[in-house]
Formats: sequence, C-alpha cells, structure tokens
Amino acid sequence: MEPIVITDLVKDFGGFKAVDGLSLTVRSGTFLGFLGPNGAGKTTTIKILTNMLRATSGSAYLNGIDVVKDPKAAMATLGAVVETPEFYPYLTPNETLAYLGELRGMSDRDVRDRSAEVLETVKMTEWADQRIGKFSKGMKQRVAIAQAIMHRPSVIILDEPTSGLDPRGMAEVREILNELKKEQYTIFMSSHLLNEVQEVCDEVALIDRGKLLRSGPVSDLLGSVNVHRMEVRSLQKIDGAWLNKISQLDGVEELRASGPTGFVFTLTGREQEQARMLRSLQGIGLDVASFKESGVALENLYLSMIKESR
Repeated sequence: MEPIVITDLVKDFGGFKAVDGLSLTVRSGTFLGFLGPNGAGKTTTIKILTNMLRATSGSAYLNGIDVVKDPKAAMATLGAVVETPEFYPYLTPNETLAYLGELRGMSDRDVRDRSAEVLETVKMTEWADQRIGKFSKGMKQRVAIAQAIMHRPSVIILDEPTSGLDPRGMAEVREILNELKKEQYTIFMSSHLLNEVQEVCDEVALIDRGKLLRSGPVSDLLGSVNVHRMEVRSLQKIDGAWLNKISQLDGVEELRASGPTGFVFTLTGREQEQARMLRSLQGIGLDVASFKESGVALENLYLSMIKESR
C-alpha cells in the first residue's frame, strides 16, 4: 500500500481548474519534490491532501485511507506544514508541543521525551524554553516542523518550507529536511525552487497549470536533460563583432554577453555536442579560458517541458 495515491484529481474554482486531472503515486520512504511555478496548483493539491479543501472530483488516499470519506483516520498518520505557521507568541516550543501532545492523547512522559527528540532534530533545543514571539521566521518554521513530526507520523507534507526565509534560514531548514530524509519518513514537499528539489529530494513531480508534466527519480530526469546553458570566459574582450561571429556557429542559441570577456548561450545536445562547440569556438580564433554548464540542469528540463506543454 503506497502512502500517497492521487487519482484524476480536479479542483475547479468557478471555471478555473487549479488542479486538472492530476494522478500521482508516492512510494513509501521516498522524498518527493512537487515542483512547479507559483500558480501551478501545488498548494491547492496539498490543501486537498490535508483536508483543508474539498476536491471537485477525483480521489486522494493517505496510507490507503480516503481523505474525503474518512479525514480523521487519514490525518492520524500525517504531519503537515501548510502556509506560514502561526503560534501563540507567549508560549515556548516546549509548551506548544505539550499542548499539541495533549490534544493527540499522548502521555505526559511521551510528550516530554518526544519533545526533546523533535527539538533536537530541528536544532531548537537551546530555545526550548524561550517565547516563540521573539523567534525569527526561520526558527518558527523549525518549530512548525517539530510540531508536524511530534506524533510520529509516517507521511510528512510540506508546502514550500523555505518560502520567505533569508539565505541562512533556508540553509538551516534544508539541513533539517536532509535529517528527516534519514529517518525513513515519506515526504511530499512542494517547491518552486529547482536547486532545492535537486539538493534534498530523490523523486520529483513536475506540475504546470494543474497538470502533471512528468515524474520520476531526480537522477533520471536530470539524465534526460538535452538543453544546456553554457557559460564561456575568454581572454579577448567580447564586443559586437565577436558576438556576431559566435552567433553564426551551428548550435548557438539565445546568445548574450556576460561581462566584458564572457558570454552565455543555449546548446542542445550532450557531451559530444559540447566538445564540438568548444572546438568551433577555438576554430574562430577565440582564446577560451573557461567553458562550463551554468545554472541548474533541472531548470533547463523544466523550462523546456513547460514550453512544450503550452
């Protein structure tokens, strides 16, 4: 039995389909990145999975339990962080977790032991007895993750967990996501950040306009990338005459200057085409100092797939 099974899911908001016939299965123990631009239908899907919204049609199951027909049983094995977490500012993390544990029927001892465990996981032990009102957004997000795993769920759903955080906060949350990965949870995380998905996920589902474009292991999808953004630095100054010469080479697309001695362009093909392009650049007299792929490979795949689907 797979932990998350979505079949022909549709959410229609008065003629606008935020989710449009989406089917997706998440295998046990995987960390799936649910990837798409803002407005692709990620949060709507997550709100249906967490019983915050009702689907127009289709079905969603968590551990074999229908989210619509038996939400209480479906939610019992789920931990979720959806949208910006809100806490009582005058409570501490320990008090917040104790309150949550009590609501879930956990014993006092279990609440105490488990609170210490989850605060250790999210690296908030030293702030366990500080008021949450004083915390940064990143610290609050870490408490939200602690809250989500407090009752030992088998499935964790995270909606853009690093959204709105500064670079340090993002790095800290990603570190925690990598820790959760080791603990054998099944994790379903939405994101619009390609490098984030590449860094922490082992599976990816690409979504646009409520439809699934493609899903599978991150490594498989990266292996299928055929469009590469190339970045070149030369010893010569790259002026208009040079750009004109380079643009006429076979395979160079979307060429633009990048600083006084550099340029970037798009190249379709794999290593063989890249080697041929390097020879061509040297063939027109360019002294190439560096020649490399730039940007995230997944981004190239994603952008080309969105282009094809529209």
